[in-house]
Amino acid sequence: MKFKSIYLSAALALFLASCSTSKKITAEPIAISTSITAKKAKLTENEEQRWSHLDLVNDTIPGMSVDRAYKLLEGRKSTKVVVGVIDSGVDIEHPDLQGVIWNNDKEIAGNGIDDDKNGYVDDIHGWNFLGNINHENMEFVRIVKKGDDGSETYKRAKAEYDKKYGEAMGGKQQMEFILGADKAIREKLGKDDYTAEDLKNMGDTGNPSIEAIKGRFIQILSQVSRAELMDQIQGGVDHYNGSLEYHLNMDYNGREITGDNPDDFNDRGYGDGNVIGPDKEGAKHGTHVSGIIAQVRNNDLGGDGVASNNVEIMAVRAVPDGDEYDKDVALAIRYAVDNGAKVINGSFGKYFSTHSEWVYDAIKYAAEKDVLIVCAAGNEGTDLNQPGGVERYPNDNRNGGPEISDTFLTIGALNYSYDKDLIANFSNYGKTDVDVFSPGVRIYATTPNNQYEYLQGTSMASPNAAGVAALIRSYYPKLKAAQVKQIMMQSGLPIDIEVAAGGNPDDMRAFSEVSMTGRIVNAYNAIILADKMSRM
Repeated sequence: MKFKSIYLSAALALFLASCSTSKKITAEPIAISTSITAKKAKLTENEEQRWSHLDLVNDTIPGMSVDRAYKLLEGRKSTKVVVGVIDSGVDIEHPDLQGVIWNNDKEIAGNGIDDDKNGYVDDIHGWNFLGNINHENMEFVRIVKKGDDGSETYKRAKAEYDKKYGEAMGGKQQMEFILGADKAIREKLGKDDYTAEDLKNMGDTGNPSIEAIKGRFIQILSQVSRAELMDQIQGGVDHYNGSLEYHLNMDYNGREITGDNPDDFNDRGYGDGNVIGPDKEGAKHGTHVSGIIAQVRNNDLGGDGVASNNVEIMAVRAVPDGDEYDKDVALAIRYAVDNGAKVINGSFGKYFSTHSEWVYDAIKYAAEKDVLIVCAAGNEGTDLNQPGGVERYPNDNRNGGPEISDTFLTIGALNYSYDKDLIANFSNYGKTDVDVFSPGVRIYATTPNNQYEYLQGTSMASPNAAGVAALIRSYYPKLKAAQVKQIMMQSGLPIDIEVAAGGNPDDMRAFSEVSMTGRIVNAYNAIILADKMSRM
């Protein structure tokens, strides 16, 4: 891409800098000049809720120095930046989000007319490409359902289906066994709640189910209550049941609900303007992602957004419970770009793609229109650049080739422990396919029905980074998306320790080898570099 505006003569650049109304930032970037001792004490409630905003040097917590960045920005003017959140839907009625939701002022709500003639009727706050769909097959299931065409893709998809179906059946049976053992324990003790001490005092019950699980229960109940344990077990039951009913079910076809042909990119008359989706709980993921970026700062409600005073969230619903369709993702990117988003967050991904060219074209389109896409690296705890590895979609390179876009940023997830466990044990990593890391463990943010929760994943790391990108674009709107990506990567803190890759203590790697930059996102340094680049 060509950015003529940054190739100024020295004289003109000096003239423009002298005419600037904002004072030059003279602060020095944060640097790790001495060895940092990991925080040993348990995080306080406030630290835990806001750790991604804290500072590695001052707090010994590997946050993004967001609080320090805001001190640099005091008194400076900013402009609103629209952030497209391509996700499961957003609870736009949440009290900590409703004031930061994008409004399409060219559209009249509820009149059934495409007032702005953008192809979408009544798209007041974004668009819902899923209609009333909540659940979907995995992509490899959709491939298998089309039949054996002799291709390597089919063979790989069939092998993945067989593996995942076996795991789901085994997991469901295991959860049901545990629930049965819990029922037997309660009947034996004559009460519905029990502790580790109760189990220790039971002696040999003669019940094989109880004896098989009792030792493990004693160990777990020394740390959590039975109610907490059962919530986790029930979560496992729901997960495996959902997988078997929807994700892996060869007879389920969610696309019957939208009525379009997902293999025809020109069949676009589907979806609606209900960006929450058919029910609010289904929008949990997207609501949490939006909160990380935009929940209001310092209002004594829940957590704080990275860029809340400077952004509007455009909700684009395209990610179901299951694998997203390439068509929906490509159209969602184009919708966000065409309707004014300057940053797009994509906290989703998969390992099979039947129409990847549509998404690649959309990514290139975003680059042409000066839009930065920030994307999660994935939660399989694997090296995306290992020999013989498979591609993860979406990405900005075809089969490991050169990048097709200079405005696509891939984010891995950090833990709050500054030690060998710095990388979240679930986070993917890769020397070329992951650009930089940001906080993704126990992130506190908005969830539907006026709630807040801790969630974790590279899905949470990506909006943390997207929030920093939006902050840069808000205060330095003349910087191009490619420059913002460059700033995000170059301004991060370089980390000089070894970490357990994929949470495996037997696979220790230098942090510099698990991403392209070997750095963690730092908002304070990013603002300093953005200020410098804006004056060039």
